[in-house]
Amino acid sequence: MVTVQDVGSLAAQVDELTRALTKAEEANAPVIERCHPRHRAGAVNLVHYAELRRHDLRDLQGDLTDIGVTSLATAEANVRAKLAAARSALGALDGEPGPWDLAGINDAIDAGDELLWEHADALLGPPPRGRAARIMVTLPSEAADDPALVRDLVHRGMDLARINCAHDGPDEWAAMARHVRAAARATGRPVRVYMDLGGPKLRTGPIAPGPAVVRVRPERDDLGRPTRPGHLWLTAGTDAGTDASTDPDTAPGPDARPLAGAPADAVPVPVDPSWLARLAVGDLIDFEDTRERQRDYDVVEVGDGWAVAAGDRTSYLVPGMTLRVDDDVTTVGPLPRAERRIRLAADDLLILTRALTPADPLATPPRIGCTLPEVFGAVRLGHRILFDDGEITGVVERVGEDEIGVRITRTPPGGKRLGAEKGINLPDTDLPVTALTEADLDALPTVVEHADVVGLSFVRSAADVAHVRRELTVRGGEHLGLVLKIETVQGFAHLPEILLDGLRWPRLGVMIARGDLMTEIGWERMSEVPHQIMSLCDAAHVPVIWATQVLESLAKRGVPSRAEMVDAAEAQRAECVMLNKGPYILDAITTLDSVLHRMGRVQRKSHRLLRRIGSWSD
Repeated sequence: MVTVQDVGSLAAQVDELTRALTKAEEANAPVIERCHPRHRAGAVNLVHYAELRRHDLRDLQGDLTDIGVTSLATAEANVRAKLAAARSALGALDGEPGPWDLAGINDAIDAGDELLWEHADALLGPPPRGRAARIMVTLPSEAADDPALVRDLVHRGMDLARINCAHDGPDEWAAMARHVRAAARATGRPVRVYMDLGGPKLRTGPIAPGPAVVRVRPERDDLGRPTRPGHLWLTAGTDAGTDASTDPDTAPGPDARPLAGAPADAVPVPVDPSWLARLAVGDLIDFEDTRERQRDYDVVEVGDGWAVAAGDRTSYLVPGMTLRVDDDVTTVGPLPRAERRIRLAADDLLILTRALTPADPLATPPRIGCTLPEVFGAVRLGHRILFDDGEITGVVERVGEDEIGVRITRTPPGGKRLGAEKGINLPDTDLPVTALTEADLDALPTVVEHADVVGLSFVRSAADVAHVRRELTVRGGEHLGLVLKIETVQGFAHLPEILLDGLRWPRLGVMIARGDLMTEIGWERMSEVPHQIMSLCDAAHVPVIWATQVLESLAKRGVPSRAEMVDAAEAQRAECVMLNKGPYILDAITTLDSVLHRMGRVQRKSHRLLRRIGSWSD
């Protein structure tokens, strides 16, 4: 319980905090002076906020709240003005004569919010009427050849189109950007092009593939009875009918899909085109599969260069296998080789190697390559290593020049299979690599030509930001907005100095890339750390992009989960929300647009807006 006698003590604490802000500002004056003129107020406030958060304010907050004075919980936009407001209220309660510049304090508090909105508009473009947050959408590869898809995205509410430079190539990126510009003109909407640099790739190396084989199986009920047949998609193979058993490079890939409405689960099998042309609905295809079991499949649909056959027995097919319709014979053409993985469980030893030769998944102990050589000179005994988005966790037990011994400490129950090209995270290791790779430097000319905004991945230090600023300047990229992606422990730990260097660039933003960030900091802190990042960015008047798995289930499967709907509502605190691609992305945009409109009426940043609740009225 706060008494009248306590008010003077509270005022003294606020005075002490205000003096601490002044000292911090003076100490950082040279850094602040180097910031771009439009960002100097943000740099000053960032220094103030970082200093404020060095103190444990919980007792002071409680006492101030008890007597109806601001709790400082929403001080991000203008820290000094918030302290001045608290000090004025305490002075009035303590009988000090004043005068109190309440109008000036209020203007100073509002100025911080206005600067953030101004910077968000400059970087991301103006938001649509009715919602404060923009919607960014990752373009799929098909967007390079499908301008109608891009128009649909823009029409549904996409405000920024994200082009991921870790995939496709300069020609595809340029085509996507042209389609975005054309769609923006056609709809009259100011859509911006955001191009994301890939950054250093830290992934597992290749694994030797298994045999060239495909499996076709029906769906069965709980008693093992077929409820839906398995389907073969027979298609014209260039070498089918000859000896193609050792030519998997020409095989249809695992993502190949049937044509003309054939079942989505149909397995592609190439055969001789002339044999395929003689098939008719009702023909019976018989063969002996790899287990020497006789199988019969009925031709249920035929088209130009393809046919679909259905059967109710599980079958395994390999290149060179004979297929018959009565006396009409062909052989299976080239098939993709089976992808294999390394099964790991807690207490297993995994050897991480510098060599990127395909790993044998049956070796003891198992070995797999690492795509980033710098890892081998940087890791230390006891450092944590996480694989596949943190699904597999290990600790460094042995360090050598070309090998690292990793003792697996955690997997999902029953173990986990580790595949090739899976992400590796090293939250305890300071890697001696820059966020801007040679591949990124090669991509920059295309980015400078076609993008409005460029994203820098895996930012760990202010040096990373300085590097990208230099390279953009050399290539004439000063017109680009710059977004710093925070997705590592180091990036979070060094965020104040990262922001201060970034504030030297005219248009700056931050993306909270929650996928890798969650892997590194752990699930337990995922409700805490992104909000701390957002608060620090708010203090710097830097707009934030909320990213990774927003409405992921809806975009990929067509139905949202309850948790991700809550997450989408929480994302309203950011200036932009990113959606990833998926077959139901148009529905995801529509849903997110609705959520952001609704949440904008009840919350602005960290401020709750107490609108009238009509359902409670008489």
